[in-house]
Amino acid sequence: MSTETAPAPAPSAARETASAAPHTAKDGKGILVTEPAMKQLAALMQQQGEAKVLRVGVRSGGCSGMSYTMDFVDAGDIRPDDEEYVYEPSGAPSFKVVSDPKSLLYIYGMQLDFSSALIGGGFNFTNPNASQTCGCGSSFAV
Repeated sequence: MSTETAPAPAPSAARETASAAPHTAKDGKGILVTEPAMKQLAALMQQQGEAKVLRVGVRSGGCSGMSYTMDFVDAGDIRPDDEEYVYEPSGAPSFKVVSDPKSLLYIYGMQLDFSSALIGGGFNFTNPNASQTCGCGSSFAV
């Protein structure tokens, strides 16, 4: 009786898969950020200066009931109950993303992507918690 095992994937294939995976914060938690979004955020953070952090959250409104928010805020504006995540893009300084606990209920596990397309370009949100999204991609319902 012989037992055969499937051949192991080639090392280059394993590297390609790993580099295409979305980034998480340094602690492995937070919002998933794709490579294009990571590069764009790193560039924007460098323009903002070291005293800024990216605040990501949700608010009431939008065509589906809730909409995403993203804004650069002073590091001194971080509230005691905010969750803080540190992202470390390759070849760029690390940056911090903060979110309030209420928003995290709606966006935990969300993926942030970036497209440079002329039509429909910009940051795109893919939220596994959303039961409905609108055509613009910046509003959702749960």
